[in-house]
Amino acid sequence: MERSDALLIRNATLPDGRLQHDVLAASGRIVAIGAGLPAPEGARVVQAEGLLLSPPFVDAHFHMDATLSHGLPRVNRSGTLLEGIALWGELKPMLTLEALVERALQYCDWAVARGLLAIRTHVDVCDDRLLAVQALLHVKARVAPYLDLQLVAFPQDGLLRAPNALANLERALDLGVDVVGGIPHFERTAEQGARSVQILCELAAARGLRVDLHCDESDDPQSRHVETLAFHTHRLGLHGRVTGSHLTSMHSMDNDYVSKLLPLMREAQLHVVANPLVNITLQGRADTYPKRRGMTRVPELMAAGINVAFGHDCVMDPWYSLGSGDMLEVAQMGLHVAQMTSQAQMRACFDAVTVNAAAVMGLDGYGIEVGNPADFVLLQARSPVEAIRLRANRLMVVRRGQVVAHAPAATATLCLPDRPPSVDWTLRR
Repeated sequence: MERSDALLIRNATLPDGRLQHDVLAASGRIVAIGAGLPAPEGARVVQAEGLLLSPPFVDAHFHMDATLSHGLPRVNRSGTLLEGIALWGELKPMLTLEALVERALQYCDWAVARGLLAIRTHVDVCDDRLLAVQALLHVKARVAPYLDLQLVAFPQDGLLRAPNALANLERALDLGVDVVGGIPHFERTAEQGARSVQILCELAAARGLRVDLHCDESDDPQSRHVETLAFHTHRLGLHGRVTGSHLTSMHSMDNDYVSKLLPLMREAQLHVVANPLVNITLQGRADTYPKRRGMTRVPELMAAGINVAFGHDCVMDPWYSLGSGDMLEVAQMGLHVAQMTSQAQMRACFDAVTVNAAAVMGLDGYGIEVGNPADFVLLQARSPVEAIRLRANRLMVVRRGQVVAHAPAATATLCLPDRPPSVDWTLRR
């Protein structure tokens, strides 16, 4: 078999624990997986040397229209969600198409270098110009050869609270935005929030689209719109196509109520996205001590059979001044905040930024399996847990069988008597 475009990764560890496996890609797809595969003539051969070959990272919740805008027009002094929303409102009239595109493309460069090849991003539709929608549709088309970008029509100022929000949302969908979004807890009343959930779910059902709502992003245990979301998902037959993002109010809910809520969410096959870095930064701001950190009940949701992913949410924007597109940083924070420290739980946190997040987005052909697109990342780690511990270097990032980014191994030179000349922090047994 002569395949000049072939790429053979030799002696890799796969996330499910398979050791010393080779992965052969040709014509943009994985054509064989196994031990000791013959190398086609002309194939590029990469020696993994037992390191981890993972499917690409996936960010199931992001705001690319706001990314890298930190400090414009000012900094969020209180660090609260509400000041961030107000600040974004101040910035919107100052936005230009060119600046939105430039910042988004810069972030996409960061993402690819981090092995992050699929992102679901919410895009604000409350600006009548739909400037951010136009910008991100342009970016989506431009990055399509190397990154899957899925857009959510997001009425940041409230579907029923903001003038023209519903009409703008429908215009955005007509332009090609992929997913129906909302923010029911930001409506003027709980009743209006519930009404917005119904409208949005019915709109998605009529158009055959997915739903992803910012839901109950609050410390208020009485913010319970996810219950309404589960009800309408089940009523309309949207099972498996609906996501509740944030759900931080669950952190403060009564346990008896949660024991009723979890089966309803499972019945509706809801997906959940927690955003560890930003949830724990924005929530609990009104507390003294003990101080809540607000992330939703990740281990309990997983134990109930609900698909849970982690999102980055924000990078250098009005809500969060840090971040770099590193989904292993997200997984590491989620692991710590949720106290998910067993081996199985730590592997579940790796899944939360890979396979679980891919399920949220509905990505076809995701994963290292024969016949799937040849998309994967070679990490300087020997297991998913070690990858999280080290926030492992992405030694090679491959998209459709082509290398799109690479980096040298992290190492340090030692000048010590009777010790090795260098160290790379991976554990060798």
